[in-house]
Amino acid sequence: MKRQNQSSVVEFILLGFSDFPELQGQLFGVFLVVYLVTLMGNAIIIVVISLEQSFHVPMYLFLLNLSVVDVSFSAVIMPEMLVVLATVKTPISFVSCFAQMYFILFFGGTECFLLEAMAYDRFAAICYPLSYPVIMNKKVFMKLVIFSWVSGIMVASVQTSWVFSFPFCGPNEINHLFCETPPVLELAYADTFMFEIYAFTGTILIVMVPFLLILLSYTRILFAILKMKSTTGRQKAFSTCASHLTSVTLFYGTASMTYLQPKSGYSPETKKLMSLAYTLLTPLLNPLIYSLRNSEMKRALVKLWRRKVDLHTL
Repeated sequence: MKRQNQSSVVEFILLGFSDFPELQGQLFGVFLVVYLVTLMGNAIIIVVISLEQSFHVPMYLFLLNLSVVDVSFSAVIMPEMLVVLATVKTPISFVSCFAQMYFILFFGGTECFLLEAMAYDRFAAICYPLSYPVIMNKKVFMKLVIFSWVSGIMVASVQTSWVFSFPFCGPNEINHLFCETPPVLELAYADTFMFEIYAFTGTILIVMVPFLLILLSYTRILFAILKMKSTTGRQKAFSTCASHLTSVTLFYGTASMTYLQPKSGYSPETKKLMSLAYTLLTPLLNPLIYSLRNSEMKRALVKLWRRKVDLHTL
């Protein structure tokens, strides 16, 4: 394929739900509210954990990192998605599409590894409480956080570079709401079989293997909780783990359905809805899951609010 053919597509067209224009208008309002609530919810968690010294422990610092990922994830996807819903057949430049795909993979990959690290933290805290300060010391915590972010960068760099190394010289309409790998790959004017093998294998390693390790950790955690004599301790352990397990199931379940599905497995509209499940619902629900089920988080939030009110009344 000649070089000029490879660069013949200078922009793509995001179709969104252009076949249902009346639906787009309704979704715009819903998604705008979702975006604002997502930003506010994650911002509250970041501020509360940053300001409250008692929260400067691995469990909450992992949660802070998760909120940073979620708010960044939303910022990469939602503004462009709102533009797509407000117009018909929205153009997006080749470079912007590349950047959006990169950051979707970056933050998505980082979240996969962060959720696994959080499961390991809960496993160490509940199964080995006496040794926990040694197992999850500051050095180990920093290594897990850095590993999660660096792994996200590596996943995004390899996959995005490979996708955009293919020539795009035919149709340029992406039947999706944003530049996600599967719908963009359908427009590549080349044999993508080897990439699909890599992508499938990578998804198994990045999504399914951590998910299975998390389930294994929670199996051990469940047996440890059932052995606890204190009812209060058992309830607190169940509450903490239930929040994380809910988040894990939501993210891994919907992400695996998106990236492990066969090409002709679902209709384009169904694929869009499955993508929305992990790109919209997970960042939206994570703050609600962790704050509403966590009494310490609610107390800290009330404490900070009262402090703010007291400062204004002085």
